[in-house]
Amino acid sequence: MQAIGKLLDDAVNSGAVAGVVAVAGNAAGTLYEGAAGFRSAAGGEAMTLDTVGWIASMTKAITSVAALQQVEEGRLALDEPIAEVLPDLASPRVLEGFSAAGEPILRPARGAVTLRQLLTHTSGFSYPMWNADIGRYMQMTGIPGVASRKLQALALPLVADPGTAWHYGIGIDWAGLAVEAVTGRRLGDVIEERITGPLGMHDTSFRPGSGQRARFSAMHSRGADGRLAPIPFPIPEEQEFDMGGGGLYGTAPDYLRFCRMVLNGGTLDGARILDPGTVEALGRNQMGELLVGPLATAQPGVSHDAEFFPGQRKRWSLAFMLNEEAHPEGGRAAGSMAWAGLGNTYYWIDPAHDRCGVLLTQTFPFADPRILNLLAAFERAVYAG
Repeated sequence: MQAIGKLLDDAVNSGAVAGVVAVAGNAAGTLYEGAAGFRSAAGGEAMTLDTVGWIASMTKAITSVAALQQVEEGRLALDEPIAEVLPDLASPRVLEGFSAAGEPILRPARGAVTLRQLLTHTSGFSYPMWNADIGRYMQMTGIPGVASRKLQALALPLVADPGTAWHYGIGIDWAGLAVEAVTGRRLGDVIEERITGPLGMHDTSFRPGSGQRARFSAMHSRGADGRLAPIPFPIPEEQEFDMGGGGLYGTAPDYLRFCRMVLNGGTLDGARILDPGTVEALGRNQMGELLVGPLATAQPGVSHDAEFFPGQRKRWSLAFMLNEEAHPEGGRAAGSMAWAGLGNTYYWIDPAHDRCGVLLTQTFPFADPRILNLLAAFERAVYAG
């Protein structure tokens, strides 16, 4: 594992990252922890293990676990219409395009949206950064982006009938609202009481306090010349809902504890988070014959075209993407669980090899090729070690 430190230093020295944290572990404990570079490309404080960053869509797996806890306890059902607890989804509509006059063409969806579909990204919801029609619809109607944390941001049409295709989008935000509906509490409070608190993830929150904010990494954007520069990235002070699809801030060591809980069959250090049968389902395909597709960017400043393991078949469980083939260059086994965050944060969980890893940077656009190369090299080094 000593080689990982050099990988991180080389990534900083080459300009691939301003600062980076990398951690790896197994069911029994932590195997590696390291950080390199600075919290800001402008200089100042060093990147450290306790640096707090926006983990973005890494939030989704935590929200999914919160929803599955409610399924275990009978308050939510995977395959019943979610409109039973979320009446706003009783009559979803599908956006089929735009008329010659530029008006959106909408029709009633064929079939009801279920929690399983929300969790597997097969409900029909999408994101504007990977769907130009949704971006156009939002611009025409004045609907804000989900990062605003305004409930109006969720009032979007579907882009496909429920259960017919994989589209990455705001489904997990709706799943978070379902947790709120059946518990009568804010999602963040439920997650703190039932997941992050018991797991000792004390730096992970939708509303970081002053102690966490003092350890924030700046967010960066890579310019046309390849250089990274800090950019403004404020947290909305007024948050109408806890953004279950991408609103958490946290540290890499915190998220490693979440990953290790999955490796341990739902427990960590005596805290039971999920039943073993539910954890087993997290490693199985839950989307039938559908496949996870590539994310073709509609907003190049936000994301590159993105696809993990191009050319391989990938599925979705109730919380994670599953690769159906082993990593071709030495690394995770087939059936490993993984995903990422928009600011170039990444993780994987490999039960077959008892390994998991987390890589945290704060960089736009998503799927930065230089950071993906670092992720691959980090993964290889974890297995070689």
